Amino acid sequence: MSTLQIGLVLPDVLGTYGDDGNALVLRQRARMRGFDANIVRIHLGDPIPTSLDVYCLGGGEDTAQILAAEHINTDGGLHKAAAAGRPILAICAGLQVLGESFRADNRMVTGAGLIDATTGSLKKRFIGELQSTPHPNDGGITAGLTEPLTGFGNHFGSSILGSDAKPLGIVTHGVGNSDTEQPTYEGAVQGSIICTYMHGPVLARNPQLADLLLAWALDMPMSELQPLDLPVVDKLRRERLQR
Repeated sequence: MSTLQIGLVLPDVLGTYGDDGNALVLRQRARMRGFDANIVRIHLGDPIPTSLDVYCLGGGEDTAQILAAEHINTDGGLHKAAAAGRPILAICAGLQVLGESFRADNRMVTGAGLIDATTGSLKKRFIGELQSTPHPNDGGITAGLTEPLTGFGNHFGSSILGSDAKPLGIVTHGVGNSDTEQPTYEGAVQGSIICTYMHGPVLARNPQLADLLLAWALDMPMSELQPLDLPVVDKLRRERLQR
């Protein structure tokens, strides 16, 4: 195939917590398998290309979220990419921005409406290690996930999923989408969109999730990706899961 195009959406406003690293992980894991890969940085005010192979959004503060939502809604490019089934990974504030609405600056703000979720506030801000087991989303984009998911949570948002969205995982440690619902779900999956509150970056800490997105972007089964022997990644993963 031609060069894999990885869209990094609004890193200037949704780049507070190092989530830009997810695009770097995708690029490196593609290159290590012999695929050409390039990161396309899309800044505030830039049009969002509709035909990139995969898109990544990160976290940010209230003002950044509002700016991001306004840009995404006005531009419309990410909506077209989602409608075409392009894989999209959204982290923390990215999850909130892609939802129906979210709370920021003490008011409810209209989101992109790409995820059936509404975000209010937790009783207490969560900061700490977060782990989950993949939710059995039969037939969905994450159906191939079998390994525990791990990341670092730092959020005050309480996201409630509607019927069109499914959770990414079921929390085994930490606080996920909400501190009121049982069982406690983490993240959201809808169509080709995967959202999570896990920083880390999440793809550095969860290589299976990285390869799932990569395989989707390359239009091939994950089982056909060449295995990578990366002891340092395995060590990091073991350390984080033991925490």
